[in-house]
Amino acid sequence: MGKFVIKATANGGFKFDLKAGNGEVIASSQIYKSEASCRAGIESVRTNALAAVEDQTVENFEVKKHPKYEMYTDKAGEIRFRLKAKNGEIIATSEGYKKKASALNGIESVGKNAPDAKVEMPDAE
Repeated sequence: MGKFVIKATANGGFKFDLKAGNGEVIASSQIYKSEASCRAGIESVRTNALAAVEDQTVENFEVKKHPKYEMYTDKAGEIRFRLKAKNGEIIATSEGYKKKASALNGIESVGKNAPDAKVEMPDAE
């Protein structure tokens, strides 16, 4: 079972990581100004976790409507994905993968883990 882990950042903000059952980070958030907005981001990931995939690594890719995962090649030549909400905002991003199949597995893992993942905040007193 996956989990969302909320962390306070050095600048007073908050971010979350979605972790798979094995503890591996599947996707991470931007930095939010408040814990409440971070938790709203988690809810947005839950709501949009089963979105379609837009494969931007191929020529003439089919543009999908939001919400969607955008799979793309970064400057280092690695495959990454970002989950965008209905409003087009990026709500979660992945690490870089060497193979497209690994990125697709990551997307599948978000879809499998996010909807029922519990939320933890280990830094909380």
